[in-house]
Amino acid sequence: MRSYAIGDIHGHLELLRGAHALIAADRLSCGDTAAPIVHVGDLVDRGPDCAGVIELLRTGIADGQPWIVLKGNHDRMFTSFLNDVDYHDPGLRPDLGWLHPRLGGAATLASYGVRNAGDRPLAPVHAEARAAVPEAHRVFMELRPTWVRRGEVVFVHAGIRPGVPLYAQSEDDLVWIRSPFLEDTRDHGFLVVHGHTAIDAPTHYGNRVNIDSSAAYGGPLTAVVIEGREVFLLTANGRVPLRP
Repeated sequence: MRSYAIGDIHGHLELLRGAHALIAADRLSCGDTAAPIVHVGDLVDRGPDCAGVIELLRTGIADGQPWIVLKGNHDRMFTSFLNDVDYHDPGLRPDLGWLHPRLGGAATLASYGVRNAGDRPLAPVHAEARAAVPEAHRVFMELRPTWVRRGEVVFVHAGIRPGVPLYAQSEDDLVWIRSPFLEDTRDHGFLVVHGHTAIDAPTHYGNRVNIDSSAAYGGPLTAVVIEGREVFLLTANGRVPLRP
């Protein structure tokens, strides 16, 4: 069973187009036009064109592209802010909010024309955001699943809580977890492909593969192809095996 996956995008539309181009080249090489592309979440925040990323993925799926888009913690913070100006995500420290510079929410709103969102009172920013973000984008983002299983691989944004069945995982863990997931070396019964924790390059840890290669901080956007439990990084020169 073949699947493609793309790491955390964070508003980098041109990087996303480039990742899709690498996948298109691999499809041509192997003759597979049907294998899905799983985007592991964090479409928004920090980058320059969050609205463009959402629109590309939303319209592509509507047009029949075999794309799956998972929910990341930044995606949840975005839609939750639109729904409730006072919302505070349980994964955040009490002193941080979505519009804090560390989170990058202001960049998301700027892509919809809401300027200087992090430097103004919340009430008018919220009102402008509600008016500026198309309903189609809100609905699309709110309906994102938190995980998907394909054969021997589970795709998720942040990871899973070790020892807990998939059906019993909490959304907070699926979009936020780091410890104890990152430290756990046991085989979960499937390979976990995830993002969320930014690293310099995609890395295979044996029981999991982290494909968040820090696009949010100036790094590349990773695209991989998985066949069974074999993982290959997609490059301009073709496939490169990604091994533990």
